[in-house]
Amino acid sequence: MKIAVFGASGTLGRAVVERLGQQHDIVTVGRNSGAYRADLTDIASVRAVLDQIGPLDALIATAGQLHLGPLSDTTPEQFQIGLNNKLLGQVNLVLAGQHHLNDGGSITLTSGIDSVEPIKHGSNATTVNAALEGFVRAAALELPRGLRLNVVSPNVVVESWQDYGALFPGVEPIPAARVALAYQRSIEGIQTGRVLTAW
Repeated sequence: MKIAVFGASGTLGRAVVERLGQQHDIVTVGRNSGAYRADLTDIASVRAVLDQIGPLDALIATAGQLHLGPLSDTTPEQFQIGLNNKLLGQVNLVLAGQHHLNDGGSITLTSGIDSVEPIKHGSNATTVNAALEGFVRAAALELPRGLRLNVVSPNVVVESWQDYGALFPGVEPIPAARVALAYQRSIEGIQTGRVLTAW
C-alpha cells in the first residue's frame, strides 16, 4: 500500500514509519521536514500536497500541537492552539484526504489517553482528544467507497517521558514502537469508526 504519514518526523511518526515501512510504500510529510511539506492547519496546503502525492491507499496523522497549562492562566488564544492545530488540523486531513484515497482506503488520526484520563494542566488536551474521537465515530459512518476512519489513542510514550512524565503520575509509559502496532491494526485491519487504544 501507498501510505502518507503526516508528522513523520515526530516521536510517534518515526515509529509508525519504521513499523509500516517494512511492508508498505511510505510517503513522509511534515511541516518542516519529510519528502513533502504541509501545514495541517492550512487546508490549501493539505490539498496542494495531496495533489502532488497522487492517489493513496492510506493516510496517517501523528501531528498536532496542544496547550498545556493551568486553566486559571489559560487565555482564549492559548486554548485555540489545540483546537486549531491538533483538532482542526486532523479534521482538515480527513476533509481533503477522503478525495485522494483509493476505494477501500483508510485514514488514521491520533488522540491521546487524556481523552478519558485527564491530566493536570491538560484541559485543552482532553477537550481536543475527546473531540477527535467523537469526530471519528460520526464521520466514519458517512465515508463512501468503503473508506475507513479510525483514531489511535496512545499512552504517554517512553521516549517522551522525560518531558511529560510529571503530568502522568502512576502511569507506566509504553514504547512508541508498541503504539505503532495500533496504527498497523488500523491500516491493515477492517475496523472503522474506532478508538484504538495503546495503553
